[in-house]
Amino acid sequence: MRSAPDQHALGMLIRKLESIATLSDTERQAIQGLPVRIHHLNARQDIVRDSDQPTHCCLVLEGWACRYKLLRQGKRQIMSFHIPGDIPDLQSLHVRTMDHSLATLTKAVVAFIPHESLRELTARHPGLAAVFWRDTLIDSGIFREWLVSMGRRSAFEHVAHLFCELYLKLQAVGLAGNFRCPLPMTQTDLADALGLTPVHINRVLKEMRGQTLITLRSNALVIEAWDELLRVSEFDSTYLQLENRAVG
Repeated sequence: MRSAPDQHALGMLIRKLESIATLSDTERQAIQGLPVRIHHLNARQDIVRDSDQPTHCCLVLEGWACRYKLLRQGKRQIMSFHIPGDIPDLQSLHVRTMDHSLATLTKAVVAFIPHESLRELTARHPGLAAVFWRDTLIDSGIFREWLVSMGRRSAFEHVAHLFCELYLKLQAVGLAGNFRCPLPMTQTDLADALGLTPVHINRVLKEMRGQTLITLRSNALVIEAWDELLRVSEFDSTYLQLENRAVG
């Protein structure tokens, strides 16, 4: 399949980057000239595997994806969730061999952008190189928060913190509002991300619903008490480095 610019796909990338930085008209136009190959993927399908040496980066356009590591016994640790606009394997531009896998959680549409094209883009536009670097630094900030949650937050606080994070990330790219956002992952996915069992996740979600903090319906999360969710999880959005922090 031949690579060519796709305005919808690249518009999603621009929307994501503008949630964390300011782009000039020239930079937007340069992004819109990137060649992409569009792929429609099924749920639970690997995009890139541990030990692969990819020659392109993956931009999520529709659906959700996750980074994960699989142990020999079949145990899975999810290390991050990814939504439309994200480039989960951006580090493959500079790290030749993947040390984890990237897979879809739901049916998804992704765009593959050749490494060569991204390298040319960042060489011609140092400002964009800085924005991509900022994106990977924000990723590192998210990893740090997940580590704190894994080691020091209770299960209840951990789930609450994750829900606050996901809502704000989705809101920043126009995919959430009025304290409602998509939540298409299973309880097993949540368990594999939070280092808990599905039974424990079920118990926490039941407790949250019982306290009227959240409502879950049709793969959607409704946050009924945003301020209380912030309080119990000690959530501080600074690590997301969002340009627009409006909530609601």
